[in-house]
Formats: sequence, structure tokens, C-alpha cells
Amino acid sequence: MNIVIYGTGGVGGYFGARLVQAGNDVTFIARGEHLSVIKKKGLQLKSYKGDFLVYPAKATSAISEVKNIDLILICVKTWQLNEAVNEIENVLAKNTMIISLLNGIDNVAVISKKIDKKHILGGLCKIVSKIEDYGIVNHISYEPTIVFGELNNIKSKRALQLEQTFKRAGITTKLTMDIQKEIWTKFLFISTISAIGALTRASIGEMICLPEIKDLMYKTAEEIVTIAKAKKINLPDDIIKKQFKLIENQPYNTTSSLQRDMMEGKPSELEAQNGKIVKMGNELGISTPVNNFIYYCLLPQENKARVLNKIGC
Repeated sequence: MNIVIYGTGGVGGYFGARLVQAGNDVTFIARGEHLSVIKKKGLQLKSYKGDFLVYPAKATSAISEVKNIDLILICVKTWQLNEAVNEIENVLAKNTMIISLLNGIDNVAVISKKIDKKHILGGLCKIVSKIEDYGIVNHISYEPTIVFGELNNIKSKRALQLEQTFKRAGITTKLTMDIQKEIWTKFLFISTISAIGALTRASIGEMICLPEIKDLMYKTAEEIVTIAKAKKINLPDDIIKKQFKLIENQPYNTTSSLQRDMMEGKPSELEAQNGKIVKMGNELGISTPVNNFIYYCLLPQENKARVLNKIGC
């Protein structure tokens, strides 16, 4: 397949490298020194599942240079999505598919404001990875997984073909018939740990070991589930229990990308995670005191990072 990885960070770098390794024609969209190093030395993937060097790597900062694209995997941060969509809408072929692997619950809504839904499939990923240095992506933990599905929850011919493309690349893959349920399940997991991790400056293992912090995490999750049910999302009654089993099984020193971004003074996905729950709670008339507390405690730091990086609020 002719695939574009829009955003060559920890997520895009990993999945893009594996897709190249499986013989696909992959173009990486990157910026700055990261792009420069990838062009010169290739993209180096480090992973306990096997290292791989993409060399030579097809990489550019301009998606307009790529023609006849079969699939675009959007792998930027949520606050970069609008900019990505503005560029992507100009390069679509008749049958181009778009899947967002971003955190958050309204990425499809953002994309579909400018792009016909016929191009869009819902999606998410599960992985702990990061840019270790320019041109180097380090997969730290978690079985790299892509979950995706048609917006109408039908197993279409193109979805079934794409499922095989991911599997041939050694990517754990789930083609779902309820993509909204899957997106909210991932959202529950990541929004339960990320902002609290940024607030405490602690790893998942450190937080779970403190009963008071673990209780705060539970209350955060309960509020998210309340919002999800009000939105008619089909989450099972034991969803929080299942998610906490996953959280407790993470390596002790695991941190989220939101947490790492905030600790490094970078713009984060705070608005798309706990901030989104606060906003939805206000719209629905549902109280979310724990998410409010976490969100507003972190908001001054988020605003400062956005000012320093010249990004609008």
C-alpha cells in the first residue's frame, strides 16, 4: 500500500517503520531536525520486539509531494489535528482512507468538518513509545496495537484488506464493529492516568502504590464513565475494573505522553482529555469535580507552554 504517516513521533515512527518492514511504500511527514536526520540517516526504531532501520527513508514536511495515497495514518497531537486536516484535504485520491490514531474522543468530528466521511475510519492505538533523539524512536512498553473500524460499524471490504495489511506488518490488530466503544475505552484508560501523572510527577507504579492517589484515579474514571453513558456509549458495567487491571499491569516506571510533554514544558493534550470531560460535564449538567480539579490545577502550566510555543489557547 501507498501509506503516509502524518506525524513521525513515537506512534507514527513505530507503526510506519513496521509497515515499511512489511514491504509497504511509506512516506513519513516530519519537521525540523528530526526530518533532517531521517533524510540523512534513516529512521531508527528501537524495540524489544526487534529493532529496525528504515533506510533510505521517504520523508518530507509537505504531504502535497505525495500522490495516489491509499492510507493516511494521522499520528500528531490532538492540538495539531486542525492543521493536519487543512493539508490532508488537498491530497485525497478517490479511495484514500484516513485513520486518526490520536488520543481523544472527537477526532472524527474534527476531521469530518473538512473531509467527506467516506474517507474516514475510526481508530486508536495502544503503545508506549517516544522520540528518543532526532531520527530515533524508542518503543518502551505495551504490545503495539491498532484498533479501527468503519464509522457505520460494518466490516467493509476495504477494512478487511487493511486489517490484513496491519497484521502482515506484525501489528496486533482489532477490526471492531463498535468503534465508539473502543475509542471511549482507550480514552478512559489514558485520561485516568495522564493528567494525574502530570500533576503528581509520578509514574503509574508510584501512583498505584498510594491508596489516596489510586482512589483519586478511580473517581476520575467514574466521572468519565458517567459522561460516556450520558452520551449513549455502550461501555460494559465492569469497564473501570478492567481498565485498572491494565493500569496495574503496566511497568512500574511507565508515564504517559501528556505527562512527559507537561514535565518538559511542551503543549499537551490536556484539553482533549480531562478538559474535554469538564466541557462535556458542563454541557450535560453533570458534575465532574475531580476532573475539574485536575484540569484547572494544570491549566496555568498548559497555557504557559502554549504561549512559549506560540500556540493559541
